[in-house]
Amino acid sequence: MKAAVLGSPITHSLSPVLHRAAYRALSLTGWSYQAIECDTARLPGVLDGCGPGWAGLSLTMPLKRAVLPLLDHVGPLAREVGAANTVVFSGGQRHGHNTDVPGMIAALAEAGVTGLPAPATVLILGGGATACSALAAVRGLGAAQATAAVRDPARAQDLLAAAARLAIGLTLTDFGKPEVTAPDVLISTVPAGAAHFYAERIARGTLVPRHLLDVVYHPWPTPLAVAARPAGTAVASGFTLLLHQAAHQVTLMTGQPAPLAAMRTAGQSALNV
Repeated sequence: MKAAVLGSPITHSLSPVLHRAAYRALSLTGWSYQAIECDTARLPGVLDGCGPGWAGLSLTMPLKRAVLPLLDHVGPLAREVGAANTVVFSGGQRHGHNTDVPGMIAALAEAGVTGLPAPATVLILGGGATACSALAAVRGLGAAQATAAVRDPARAQDLLAAAARLAIGLTLTDFGKPEVTAPDVLISTVPAGAAHFYAERIARGTLVPRHLLDVVYHPWPTPLAVAARPAGTAVASGFTLLLHQAAHQVTLMTGQPAPLAAMRTAGQSALNV
């Protein structure tokens, strides 16, 4: 069976390492997983080319929203979030899922964030598809509201729509002048360089979160993580998110429990090269 990760750019993706490690641990000798460069214009053709020998696809930027109208079935969570990062081929149909949300919840749990007590203040950096998943993740942890720091509120309409579907309160704040000073949870969904302002504020002690999840996994540590650890913040890495969302994908595509330990070891080894 074949599987792949699609996105643009995609050469940097660690997903092949994680999924291939899972196949080896599960003794799925006939399975393969590759990285395919694919933008939104190419996506319909790539999907059409996935015949009976295909198990599924992982999707990254910029495809998580673009794929929705191309699917036969969209899972409830992916529909609420407005983004699918996983396509499973079953019964001749395309099924869309979102494993970013449970991946974020698991990553935050490793940093000590649990459902009880629920995080009272949440600050999300960015307004894209990953930010929508972050909203769903903190809702899953019991948060009733969140603040998103965005550069252009006019481009945050998808995030506002996701908040309405998720029934979670959302306040937008200026990316350069956030109103939150000490959030329980800070989730950065922006590139590492875009968060320097927040790293500086954490280092100065003017914005120190109790918990941080930075979705960037390479290079690591990010400036946010470097600033947060001396401040006493519990830090979850983008690798932990990638690992857990990939594990959910493996289970969806193979029907078997994902070998998390083997996947973690393979991913960490690849990052340490």
